[in-house]
Amino acid sequence: MATKVTRREFIRDGVAAFTISFAAPAFLTDIARAQGAVSRNLVVIYLAGGNDALNTVIPYKDSFYYSRRPAIAVPAANVLQIGTDSAGRALGLHPRLTGLQTIFNQGRLAIIQRAGYQNSSRSHFQGTDIWGTANPANASGTGWLGRYLDTLPSPIDPLAGWNTSGTTYRALTGNTLSVPSITDPRSYSFASPNSGAEAINERNSAIRLASMAGADRANLAFVNTSAMEAFATLDRVASVVTYQSTLTYPNNGFAQALKTVAGSIAKGIGTRVYWVQTGGFDTHSGQGNAGGGGYANLMTTVGDGLLAFYNDLQNQGLLDSTLMLQFSEFGRRISENGSNGTDHGAGGIMMAIGGGVRGGLYGTAPDLNPRPDNPTLENSGNDVTYETDFRAVYAKVLDGWLGTNSAAILGGDFRGGAPAFI
Repeated sequence: MATKVTRREFIRDGVAAFTISFAAPAFLTDIARAQGAVSRNLVVIYLAGGNDALNTVIPYKDSFYYSRRPAIAVPAANVLQIGTDSAGRALGLHPRLTGLQTIFNQGRLAIIQRAGYQNSSRSHFQGTDIWGTANPANASGTGWLGRYLDTLPSPIDPLAGWNTSGTTYRALTGNTLSVPSITDPRSYSFASPNSGAEAINERNSAIRLASMAGADRANLAFVNTSAMEAFATLDRVASVVTYQSTLTYPNNGFAQALKTVAGSIAKGIGTRVYWVQTGGFDTHSGQGNAGGGGYANLMTTVGDGLLAFYNDLQNQGLLDSTLMLQFSEFGRRISENGSNGTDHGAGGIMMAIGGGVRGGLYGTAPDLNPRPDNPTLENSGNDVTYETDFRAVYAKVLDGWLGTNSAAILGGDFRGGAPAFI
């Protein structure tokens, strides 16, 4: 019995493997160029595992930060000071985030504190899906980015979204467009055993076969349409391989993925939304004494990678058309556990970076005093409660950056709570 394959599954799993080096059909290439000619770019940065917000943006004058984290707290003398929030709480970045401090000092980093939602899920899977659907009541629907891409003019460019991760997250799932996972542009090519004229003949034959509509055979039409969408992306993806950055990126997966995104933007291939992630943030143990160790290495990866990407775009005059949005599925517990780590918590932080960002501190940091009447904490004072609904940040991005109707995409009007970071 044949296995039923959905269109989304074919693009997600098939196109990344069924990669071809054919010339894109002219009409699809023209559509792609038209849709991407003057578009703004959104680069979503996902920190997988639940980032410890309190060791990223540190309330270094709150004595309870140190009494509740005697081993893993970052010493006040080491934090990178970034000022005070509207509640007068002094804040600083982790000492390894010198890259983010540079961007903050240039006025292009917005930090949204205590972002989340009511009754936060402390499950990685459900939490990630909730941030993906933008609906705490339904973690199994389509994603907010997928729904946005579905609103683009038809026929939608099959490369309107680009996932640099090997896993397709719910945020990218939609009803019309299936976002391809392309982790390495160098491998996005047709695997032919031949070369020269024979390879060209194979290419031309495959294009002719895929261009057959097959209207009377639904399965054939499905495969052919999916293949044509793949063909339409090939030359543009291949052009990214030749990209010469203006600086040297760190030699790790996260930074190299950002370099690929920079190449895509510089080549003008027409992608609107990029997804970049880095993991390792599920720090239940061995987080690092005095802010060092494993967590410090994570901060180095994030800070140095984002600064390289930021400077590369700035050098090419592309920063003003690019917005980076960073988040994680939840924050972590306030008190360290017995393994010098932190367990799953609630409210966390979001960050926005770009030439059009109004940098600064948005929202207020939590008061870490575990008294029963503390409004900034929940779960008997163990977790940070949210102040800004994460959907309000999405709404600002959708309305203020992508120029679409956030209420229609998010299924509700969250604009009233949106911080004015763009």
